[in-house]
Amino acid sequence: MPSSTPKNVADVLRDEWRHLTKVNASDRPWQMPVAAALSAGLPIMVGAATDHLGYGLVASLGGMVFLYLPGTPLHHRMVTLMACAFGVIACYTLGLVCHFIPLAMTPLLALITMLVTMVVRFYRLGPPGAMFFVMAASIAAFTPASVEDAPMRVGLITLGCLQAALIAFIYSLVHLRVRAPLPVEPLPAPTFDFVIFDSIVIGASVGLSLAIAQALQMPRAYWVPISCLAVVQGVSLRAVWNRQVHRIAGTGIGLGLAWALIAMPLDPWSIAVLIIVLSFIIETLVVRHYGFAVVFITPVTILLAEAATLGSEPAGAIIESRFFDTVLGCLVGLAGGFCLHSHTFRERAGGQIRRLVPARFGKPR
Repeated sequence: MPSSTPKNVADVLRDEWRHLTKVNASDRPWQMPVAAALSAGLPIMVGAATDHLGYGLVASLGGMVFLYLPGTPLHHRMVTLMACAFGVIACYTLGLVCHFIPLAMTPLLALITMLVTMVVRFYRLGPPGAMFFVMAASIAAFTPASVEDAPMRVGLITLGCLQAALIAFIYSLVHLRVRAPLPVEPLPAPTFDFVIFDSIVIGASVGLSLAIAQALQMPRAYWVPISCLAVVQGVSLRAVWNRQVHRIAGTGIGLGLAWALIAMPLDPWSIAVLIIVLSFIIETLVVRHYGFAVVFITPVTILLAEAATLGSEPAGAIIESRFFDTVLGCLVGLAGGFCLHSHTFRERAGGQIRRLVPARFGKPR
């Protein structure tokens, strides 16, 4: 019996390594990463051309809405994309409100995450799910701005969403000529667990991660709730664990890449080109291996959030902050994932929440 223990441990480690390094197949056409990269990069090019890099970075965040384009017929995919654009604009606006009312930041971001997740799950919106809605709100909450700047910033992200919709329309016209659209499936009946309970736990986890970051006085901890959300919304406990490991390991490597990039003498045009190239790589890799994609996601998010103020603080301080932000967010997200996939927790906490939910929601899944 004792001799079998090393074999069992080795088998567990080998199985864990297989899960973490598995590369998935992808049928994503190359035109999609190109269109996504242009949606993110063109606003920054306009900002570089007009000597307003900060404006381009805000609009670029709106350009990320392109990633919500479904593979359905043209009429359905454009309506879906415009609805998502409205959601991103609304979340960014509420994030600005958080910035001006610091005491409301944690509860409001938790509420935004909760409500967005409910809507995303009710309408069965595919990946990236609630991610970019919460990212828009989080970055807005931690971006220095005056009250007078708020309407202009909302207008900029709206313009970014509109140019993403235009690119999506052109891309769809090309794509639908070579590939038949997916059918529009009828929405399944909403369930309490999937729509309500999961969303409340996810929102609470994101709020808790930000509350801890603020208690620790972490500077501009916009990446903490984003990292938490990326981990906690895994479809299974295995997916939550894999994403946590991928997120921390990928971020660690990606921070090295980011450090090398921001240590270079970057100008607005080179920042725009970098974001286009990195966005193309991300959208090519993310469906194959999440950890590999995170390596490039890290420098893109740092550039989007920090490029306008690069040089105002040492590169090492930015890199260190993002690493601890990621670790904290992932750990809270992992704890939230355990709660989500715990049958005991679901029965005890879900019973209390169910009393406040309309009766039309069905039985737990």
